[in-house]
Amino acid sequence: MEILACPKCQNNQIVKSGIVKNRQRYLCKSCNYFFSVNKLGKKIDDYYVTKALQLYLEGLSFREIERIIGVSHVSISNWVKEFKIKKPENSNYHPTYKIFNHLELVEFLKNKDVLSGAGMIITELGDKFMLIKWERFKD
Repeated sequence: MEILACPKCQNNQIVKSGIVKNRQRYLCKSCNYFFSVNKLGKKIDDYYVTKALQLYLEGLSFREIERIIGVSHVSISNWVKEFKIKKPENSNYHPTYKIFNHLELVEFLKNKDVLSGAGMIITELGDKFMLIKWERFKD
C-alpha cells in the first residue's frame, strides 16, 4: 500500500521511520507527526448489511440472521446499534420463515391455503428466496 500524504496535515513530505508491531512507521517532515499504515479490515458488502437489518425488523433474532446470511451475530448487533434500529413492539403477531429455491417457492405459492390468513413478504437471499409470514397468535 502506497502512502501518499500525512493523515494530519495532508502534506506529501513523508519518510519511513522504523517498524512498530510489524507495521511500517512513517514520519511527516512537515509537521513531525508519526503514523503507520491503517489496517485494512474485512468489509462486508452493503447488500448483506441491508438484508440483515430487514430481517431484524421482521422479527428474526441475531443468531437466526447469522445462520441465514452467514454474518456474525455480533456484527449484526453492532449494525443495529450503529443505525439505531428498533423493532416495532407488536406481540400479537409471530413471524415464521422458510427458505426456498425458485421452483420450491413457485410450488409453495400455488397452494391457496398458505396465502390466506397471514401477512407475507418474500425477499431475495443470493440465489434463494426467503418467505416471512406473520400469523396472529391464537387466544
